[in-house]
Amino acid sequence: MVKMKSLRVASDKSISHRAVMFSSIAEGRTVINNALFSDDTLRTIKAMQSMGVRIEVSSRRIEVVGVGKYGLKEPDDVLYLGNSGTSMRLLSGLLAGQDFLSILTGDDSLRNRPMGRVIKPLRAMGASIMARDNDLAPLAIKGSNLKGIKHKMGIASAQVKSAILLAGLYADGDVEVVEPYKSRNHTETMLKAFGVDVIEDGLAVRLGKNRQLEGDLAIDVPADISSAAFFMVLGALKRDFELVLKDVGLNPTRSGILSVFDEANVDYDIKNERLSGLEKMGDVVVRFSNNLRPFKIDGELLPLLIDEIPILSILAIFCDGISSIRDAAELRKKESDRIKSICEGLKRVGVKTEEFEDGFDIYGKPNHPIRPALIDTHNDHRIAMSFSILSAVSSVPIELTETHSILTSYPNFLDHLSYVSS
Repeated sequence: MVKMKSLRVASDKSISHRAVMFSSIAEGRTVINNALFSDDTLRTIKAMQSMGVRIEVSSRRIEVVGVGKYGLKEPDDVLYLGNSGTSMRLLSGLLAGQDFLSILTGDDSLRNRPMGRVIKPLRAMGASIMARDNDLAPLAIKGSNLKGIKHKMGIASAQVKSAILLAGLYADGDVEVVEPYKSRNHTETMLKAFGVDVIEDGLAVRLGKNRQLEGDLAIDVPADISSAAFFMVLGALKRDFELVLKDVGLNPTRSGILSVFDEANVDYDIKNERLSGLEKMGDVVVRFSNNLRPFKIDGELLPLLIDEIPILSILAIFCDGISSIRDAAELRKKESDRIKSICEGLKRVGVKTEEFEDGFDIYGKPNHPIRPALIDTHNDHRIAMSFSILSAVSSVPIELTETHSILTSYPNFLDHLSYVSS
């Protein structure tokens, strides 16, 4: 007998960050429904409040009274951003054109994550940014008069692209970003919703003449496909099981996991597809899947699922053959060195892996004999959640060195896992 369950996972973190930032510099009041309240997004809220923005927070709802593009005030203290790389990189762009000094810092992990790919183009626009050696935080940003830029990115990165576009709101002249592959486009989509002229032309994104943000709108945040991915994989691996994941964001620049599911022969459907504002969403139905095939992730697919690679590595264990990830050197610069963390963890549970500079191979087998192990999460939320899913689907006791990191993106993950597993 097939057991069926339904779940709405945590709301989209990327969209929640942007909704708070953009509504803060818009004219008028913006209502954000179903926002994510995690450690990371709360850092963004507090940072904007520190710069004079009135933000009222209630259960799953935020009201922001925008101060306009030039209404932010100098914070009277350092802006502490915890572990949130999105907050630091996007705020770097937003603050580069202000008329005051701001200092951005974070926890040990964030202070050792590279900021050079954001700092260099912003400096080319005229931004005054000081950093530690190797372009590490803390960052001291003294607002400057900014000029336009045409920036060709070496690596597809939505955070770098977004920082340049946010700085471009304050710049004189043309602003264009060209990517090698398309990265997530939540910034472009949301700026359009606020009335900004944004022109998307293939791999190029340009700002047009109007760079003012108009508020007085409502934003409905979909469920985060990166959070749903953990339970999508659980649904595919849990015998005699069907799981309905509600309201999942299906933005084409984020839904690369569906291409992997197709290649791996996962049994799933998308139902109730619809638009919420300019963002696509739907209900994802995943069933236990026999005869899983190995898959390959590289090239232009990678930016469409970069955050899902840890949990897709768990799926690969149960595929009949060798799954490979390449062109993913960016994973070494996340909350942990995720290539190392994934390979290390898989080896501990008895899975054969081969590590490369830009990725790894996983030697999968159906009904893989997983063995009990202690997994070092390296304080990385996606590593902790991925191995929690492996423990649930294999019924093997897998201990984690910590689970506190999960609070950065999905505070009620463990409760949801207990519900789905029961």
